[in-house]
Amino acid sequence: MIRLKSEKDIERLRISGRILAEVLRALKNRADIGVKLKDLDALACALIDERGARPAFLGYKPKSGRKAYPAAICTSVNEVVVHGLPGNYALKDSDLLKIDAGVDFNGYITDAAITVAIGMPSKSAANLVRSAEEALREGIKAAKPGNRVGDIGYAVEGVAKKYGVEVLHGLTGHGVGFELHEDPTIFNYGKKGTGMELVPGLVIAIEPMFSASSPSVIQRPDDSYVTADGSLSVHFEHTVAITEKGVEVLTTIGS
Repeated sequence: MIRLKSEKDIERLRISGRILAEVLRALKNRADIGVKLKDLDALACALIDERGARPAFLGYKPKSGRKAYPAAICTSVNEVVVHGLPGNYALKDSDLLKIDAGVDFNGYITDAAITVAIGMPSKSAANLVRSAEEALREGIKAAKPGNRVGDIGYAVEGVAKKYGVEVLHGLTGHGVGFELHEDPTIFNYGKKGTGMELVPGLVIAIEPMFSASSPSVIQRPDDSYVTADGSLSVHFEHTVAITEKGVEVLTTIGS
């Protein structure tokens, strides 16, 4: 069921999104060689709590998951695409770290993700990062009122083809706002002019997820997803609101 948001709802989601952006910016600046993933999670918990919100991921159990998620953020390294647990792993030179986080501010939830290249990334890694960043921008451009969900997927997939990378199938964007995952599903591939119409009040998470060489993923026992061939992966995400004036990014992170 599609749950549209009022202007009052979107104003509260703007606050949630600003908190999330601040947290991701701090995590991006902290991620470096030798830093343990669990320390990034502790930092995220502290920053979210300081801002009067709570981690939307902590204790969340998705339909595809086997158990409730035990951390505030997902930290997925290299071939791990999403849902990687923040444990004792210490970041190494040339790692590709995906940080995915959600904020619940008084019942209003936003969701966003970044990829951080640690140290000196390989050419393949740098190409992946550029491709997904551009795909997110193009997907957001396509999310204007009157367009359709398929237009977003078409735009994202077009960028993947341009860079020679693979769209990871089975992992998608989604509606968000009152819950962490709502309808509709936002695929990273599609046909122009297909799917539900994008109307004012719709709030969605657009999240390109690409790999260097495989479109397939495998779910591990810990509920993380990895590329089927062990190749590098990348993930970027923003929560956006469709408004009468156009599309508004609620989780702008910046440098």
